[in-house]
Amino acid sequence: MMGKVTISQNMGEDSTYVSNIFIDEYMQDANDAQLKIYLFLLRMMASNLPTSVPDLADKFNHTEKDVIRALKYWEKKGLISLVYDQDQNLTSIHMEEITSHKSLGRRREDSVIRALPSVRPSVSDNSEVAPGKPNYTAAQLKSFKENSGSGIMYVAEQYYGRPLNPSEMSTIYYIHDELKFSDELLDYLMQYCVDNHKSDFRYMEKVAISWNQEGIKTPRQARAESYKHDGDIISVMKALGMENAPTVTEGSVISSWRGELGFTMDIIMEACERTVMATQKNRLKYCDGILRSWHKSKVVTREDIARLDAEHTADLRKKKAKASVASIDIKARLDESYIRPNGSQNRFNQFQQNTYDFTELEKQLLDN
Repeated sequence: MMGKVTISQNMGEDSTYVSNIFIDEYMQDANDAQLKIYLFLLRMMASNLPTSVPDLADKFNHTEKDVIRALKYWEKKGLISLVYDQDQNLTSIHMEEITSHKSLGRRREDSVIRALPSVRPSVSDNSEVAPGKPNYTAAQLKSFKENSGSGIMYVAEQYYGRPLNPSEMSTIYYIHDELKFSDELLDYLMQYCVDNHKSDFRYMEKVAISWNQEGIKTPRQARAESYKHDGDIISVMKALGMENAPTVTEGSVISSWRGELGFTMDIIMEACERTVMATQKNRLKYCDGILRSWHKSKVVTREDIARLDAEHTADLRKKKAKASVASIDIKARLDESYIRPNGSQNRFNQFQQNTYDFTELEKQLLDN
């Protein structure tokens, strides 16, 4: 049996302080996600840095709902306080001083972490617990791959560009059989993860559990849910003055600007700005028209936009100059047809009239 181990330190100043009370009384009951979130909040507080729910989700490969659940867990434990605006968007996190369960002392605010961009917490603490993941045998995985799961396993290998290992096959099997995902929903789930550059199957499993708890059964429902938490789509909606949660149609249109057209957010936001300056109605359609026109003109950078603007301005000048010349020519032709000095004209005198000297005519008649 090994004896006790002595722990020494060689730590620099760039360190984060963790309360002994947290280690002694709070850490043992917290799960992996909750511990990671709390420790990272301490790190951000110590460095006076802001963070956000999406940042925390990306940092630890969790879903945003996992992060929100962890935040609510620590709020319930009294270690943090969450502050919301009038629209129930998370704006800041107050880190509270930790007090021992044995102490009746009052907590005080220790520091504040800004939470940007704000995220609306929509996860209930009473969410239904998802079924546990079984330990599948090699024979079960083989049977699944050769029978009911053959199609979706093939699709998965196409998405990830390689054969799946047993652990990854187990995740697919679990989502399909225990969480009751249809092949269509599982297909969309994998597409969603790949599009978000998440190749870790643990992330896929967490998203699947989250969707299961939300009662999502179809790709359309999943798409609508994902649009609500897509930071880029929310930013575009706000830039266009649209304060509602994105519908499936609106989210699909905006997503096509990034996916189908391949534009960066910088170019998309430029189109949004021009849209707002140009119209008050049908802004999404108007902005879509701008971006599709730019795509047709092979726009990639702001310099390309500037080039198009310059070409458009030059073209307008040419047309204006041509119109001016045509106008002058028409006026000249009209002036030639004017006979009367005062400029009056009608259908009876639009020809050259003869002029007569009546005195001379009378003299000629008398001579004869």
